[in-house]
Amino acid sequence: MTQSRLELAFPQGMPEGKMLFVGASAGDDLRALDTDRVTVLQRHFPDHAGLTARGIAAVTGLDDQRFDAAIVRLARAKAAAHADIALAASRLEPGASLWIDGQKTDGVDAVLKEMRKLAPVDEVTSKAHGKIFRVEVQAGDWIPADWHARENQAAPGFITLPGVFSADGIDPGSALLAQHLPEKLPTRVVDLGAGWGWLSAQALARKGVTELHLVEADHAAIESARRNIDDPRAHFHWADARDFRLKDPVNGVIMNPPFHQGRQADPKLGASFIATAARILTSAGRLWMVANRHLPYEAVLADHFGQVHEIGGDNRFKVIEATAAGRGTATLTRKGSRR
Repeated sequence: MTQSRLELAFPQGMPEGKMLFVGASAGDDLRALDTDRVTVLQRHFPDHAGLTARGIAAVTGLDDQRFDAAIVRLARAKAAAHADIALAASRLEPGASLWIDGQKTDGVDAVLKEMRKLAPVDEVTSKAHGKIFRVEVQAGDWIPADWHARENQAAPGFITLPGVFSADGIDPGSALLAQHLPEKLPTRVVDLGAGWGWLSAQALARKGVTELHLVEADHAAIESARRNIDDPRAHFHWADARDFRLKDPVNGVIMNPPFHQGRQADPKLGASFIATAARILTSAGRLWMVANRHLPYEAVLADHFGQVHEIGGDNRFKVIEATAAGRGTATLTRKGSRR
């Protein structure tokens, strides 16, 4: 959808000079742009890896780089969208062009209204349930101060950055999972989809853990986790949990897997996390996971584990323990029931 808007915005090709593109994804058709002159700011590991494989310069930070023009693909979270616009504008000279692109479902109409109050806006193009428009960069502090990326204290001792999952507080699913972790955990544990590190910190507070690997695809989240956890047992991996591997198997996995791709519910994401857990665990290792009550993970768990038990939950979430990785055909049992 966005590709057609790019082509309409740049019918003669992109302007001269270097361009910053905040948020381009791995699957985007960028034929409207001269990618040799484009730098993509992309903090999501799968998209970053996919862009790099295509020979497109992808970075997770900008240092002191300057550009002649920029495009911002709106993030879903309003605070992240504002922060991306502020960052892109700060790397452009007055009079430069800043294009903002987004779907209606991601708030592009609201952002267009906001930008019209801040600077001249033109070349508004509507296509495929979204818009792209050009903003003329102004001199001075024309972007509102509260748009710039700021740390947030999500919990005592834990900071987050705009756009990360559950940036404003502890996710209730993770809190429920932490309540059901045993007092003593296995020695080598992996937290798949570790976010900003709160659940990992609860695991490190248990007895038994000698090393814990935090795996997270969101660069801002894993960098937040690095700051939140000061423990020599913690190892941080900016990686895709769906194909994560370690040299040796582990004997514990904890996870609160994502189940959305964009705005669409996609249980295949959680299913991929379950497959990874089974692959990296020893046969005697254990998985503890939390999931929304309605998500149909039971068949996937049964395919990968020999024993699967629901050990807790409420009307929103279920907490599951699984073991005997690689020995499928398990039947889910619930707390208090017998097989």
